[in-house]
Amino acid sequence: MSTDTYITIKSQAEGLYKEKGSKFLAFAVPVKSEDDVKTFIANLRKDYHDARHHCYAYALGYKGEQWRANDDGEPSGTAGKPIYGQLISRNLTNTLVVVIRYFGGTKLGVSGLINAYRTAASEALDNAEKIEKTVNNIYRINFSYIAMNDIMKLIKDFNLPINDQLFDNGCWINTAVRQSECERFLDRIEKIDSASAEFICTN
Repeated sequence: MSTDTYITIKSQAEGLYKEKGSKFLAFAVPVKSEDDVKTFIANLRKDYHDARHHCYAYALGYKGEQWRANDDGEPSGTAGKPIYGQLISRNLTNTLVVVIRYFGGTKLGVSGLINAYRTAASEALDNAEKIEKTVNNIYRINFSYIAMNDIMKLIKDFNLPINDQLFDNGCWINTAVRQSECERFLDRIEKIDSASAEFICTN
């Protein structure tokens, strides 16, 4: 995998696993922040308020450096970690998997729980479309109006999106540049009179 790409899922997908009367409903969803995670889990808790457990795992950041696994009352290590393991095995990030359990009256034991949560998570992720995304640096290009043609040619040459813009006495454009293209992009900016690139963040 390239250093400036990562794999995530395109849209929400679901899975289901049944064992000895217990039902494990799995939901895989793309997320970009911990706020996204909290919102999705809160909505599931409302929709499935009668379920006994809402266990989950997620990975965030293009290297998957932010992650968490939560057992939500199940024996330690039997739910969150098996779910997280499915994210790792598929090299996925910016992805959340929640597995909701409806208890069927028969205990499954530690190995049974691990298998159930792993299998449910696996099914949801198998049903999800995987997509590769680039890691981008977000810049604000500041320039004077007379440099407009040069800037627009730069935008076209690099096939950059215009996320926001202002054309006045002083002009600016917010755009996203793939990390592997940033050095070449900044070299071009330096050659344009009155133009500068202000780094905003990495996305």
